[in-house]
Amino acid sequence: MALSATEIGSIVQELAPALADGWIQKISQPLPDGLLLEIRVPGHTRRLLCSLRDGTARIHLVRESLPNPPTPPSFCQLLRARIQGARIDGITHVPGDRIVRLDLTSRDGPVTLIAELFGRNADLLFLNGEGRVLATLRHNKDRVGQAYLAPTAAAPRPSENEGATPTLETPPPTDSDPFPLSSRLATLYREREAELSHLAQVRQREAALRKALKKLLRRMEGLRRDLEQAGRYEPYARYGELLKANLGLLKKGMTAVSVVDYYDERLPELSIPLDPTKGPQANMDAYFAKYRKFVSAQREISPRVATIETDVQQLQAELETIKNGTWQAPNHDRRTTPATISRPERKQTAIEERRGPFRRFISSDGHPIFVGRNARENDELTFGLAKSEDLWLHARGTPGSHVVVRLEKGTDPPPETIRDAATLALLYSDLKKSGKGDVIYTRRKWVKKAKGQAPGAVTVTQEKTIYVTLDKPRLDALKARGAH
Repeated sequence: MALSATEIGSIVQELAPALADGWIQKISQPLPDGLLLEIRVPGHTRRLLCSLRDGTARIHLVRESLPNPPTPPSFCQLLRARIQGARIDGITHVPGDRIVRLDLTSRDGPVTLIAELFGRNADLLFLNGEGRVLATLRHNKDRVGQAYLAPTAAAPRPSENEGATPTLETPPPTDSDPFPLSSRLATLYREREAELSHLAQVRQREAALRKALKKLLRRMEGLRRDLEQAGRYEPYARYGELLKANLGLLKKGMTAVSVVDYYDERLPELSIPLDPTKGPQANMDAYFAKYRKFVSAQREISPRVATIETDVQQLQAELETIKNGTWQAPNHDRRTTPATISRPERKQTAIEERRGPFRRFISSDGHPIFVGRNARENDELTFGLAKSEDLWLHARGTPGSHVVVRLEKGTDPPPETIRDAATLALLYSDLKKSGKGDVIYTRRKWVKKAKGQAPGAVTVTQEKTIYVTLDKPRLDALKARGAH
């Protein structure tokens, strides 16, 4: 929809008498690629818009002002310093080309603004009285300081020139609309820019959806591998029970043992592999430990896979609407976030979070997580900040930080929040080097100070255990939310 040279000439014919005897009283740059000059003429104030946006480069009058950025760009600042208050000597069109000259007389003498409306190569140049380029809106350093020479280009074919835009059929000037061509262009390009903005939004959304979909599929594939790996341990509870019933037959150094499988009605002989470096009890415990991994995987991973599958379906459905051309901007996520908490709750939360120099994070479900930095902070966090219904976590059997998740009374922690907090408990413990391990968790009310022990020492009852690994994407997300 680039304007042709003929159409630009018609616009200039409308602009020239409208801006005669005018002076520039205000300059603004509401968009990175657009300049707005407020021009005072006897009895009226005109607003001249020069837009260099790709596909909609143009110059015409507009009726309304446009919102400005908090800080004017450097090109706008230069023009304000040099031509604000300048008199307009004339506005002319370079015949056969898409170039418009605005000749001015400033307090420093004659200067010129030149609008090159070449679509992708459009630019706005500020020239001194000698015709040298002082600055360009596009910050083209190669042209600054050089004498201005109009770009040379091959003559466009008629289809590229006269038919570049729809026919600008405009009614004659009236008292209510003395500049019908500018009004027509303002309407035409407002619609076109809205369309371009929508297309850009669609492309941006499509890229974000594809990136998110790729990430979800990769995560789901990893979870399914973990689930498949854990699935191999399903019969290990039976192996552990059979070893428990036959501990007397086991000796350290054995690589396998044959036992009667009492869980099969046919009572077959079953050979169970053993670790020769471990004793009977250790071999039995190893099978039970691996079975617990299977149970934990079924409890923790399967719901996550189901959730991801739902998210994948939603993303694929939205991508399908983009493909069909029916996409509309989705509503904002309405999940619980700090923005949806009532004002008194937000105030109370802010007061509580300012207490103590603890590490602070936000779970993927929006719950505050606090992590102690040392023994004194652990003690203060657990017995000072934490409430009885809050979730309390700690790496099992090793020194580490106390972790507290703020929960509303009567609510249960979401599985992802538990895993987020457990990952932090593992990270800030001596299990960090191994990158994996068990983390215990319970309500804060089941954590008691250990009598006669150093600060931070506690006794815990009614705890549960979760096995976690240091998941880098999860940690990155937690740290990003914590920094925010």
